[in-house]
Amino acid sequence: MAFLKRSLLPLLGIFLAYFYYSANDKFRPEMLRGKRVIVTGASKGIGEEIAYHLAKMGAHVVVTARSKGALQKVVTRCLELGAASAHHVAGTMEDMAFAEQLVAQAGAVLGGLDMLVLNHITIASLELFRGDVQLVRRTMDVNFLSYVALSVAALPMLKQSNGSIVVVSSMAGKISSPLIAAYSASKFALDGFFSSIRTEFSLTKVNVSITLCILGLINTDTAVKAVAGKLNIRGSPKEECALEIIKGGALRQEELYYGNPVWTTLLMLNPGRKLLELLSMRNYNLDKLINN
Repeated sequence: MAFLKRSLLPLLGIFLAYFYYSANDKFRPEMLRGKRVIVTGASKGIGEEIAYHLAKMGAHVVVTARSKGALQKVVTRCLELGAASAHHVAGTMEDMAFAEQLVAQAGAVLGGLDMLVLNHITIASLELFRGDVQLVRRTMDVNFLSYVALSVAALPMLKQSNGSIVVVSSMAGKISSPLIAAYSASKFALDGFFSSIRTEFSLTKVNVSITLCILGLINTDTAVKAVAGKLNIRGSPKEECALEIIKGGALRQEELYYGNPVWTTLLMLNPGRKLLELLSMRNYNLDKLINN
């Protein structure tokens, strides 16, 4: 125990300090000036705050969500805050055709794309899973498959700009939790898909970064209402969360953790997984894969 206190804990402290603050020291708001960005789920909550931060940094912003009226208010506020330009496209992510149309419209308006921020979700209530397969299907469509469709549609433009995909996920996509089985499944799917695609990009020299944002409970109105009386956890501020998401994308971080206790974040930084992923690459005929 004495060794733990004298040696190991200080080392952990240094590691955590580096993890939390080194990226912030490198970030500069001007990194986003003039950048062309799509933000989904931007009519409220984290997405709305992301749009406002981007506006203050002088970015071109296209926001999307279901509510046209709410989006119009967000666009107006973005222009007041100094956005280089701001536009909205309303629609539902249950429709994969809309996801593709959104990217095409945004690309035409902006003249290209530098960053795709995937933030939308279908609302999930906290309750035991009672065999509702349609709920799982709908959740996977919105929370996962639409993310894939948007990324595929945006990739040609992101390749041209050496851009970034920012995927807003959750601790529910890293550890199992009760009462959110369908939601958790969709977030685990995001980790598996985008982590695999990141590896493929690395192998094939595609200079498009993928940042997976692992969030704890954030104090959005929707989240606070959903957990009321069911979880004894205080949500972290959505404004700060939104800024950290932008920083993670701008700095091309692989993963960003926010809104979790320090010890939770420490346990989630799994070097064993990274080592296994590296070792597993020896089993692939990389030359054949890359040249196909």
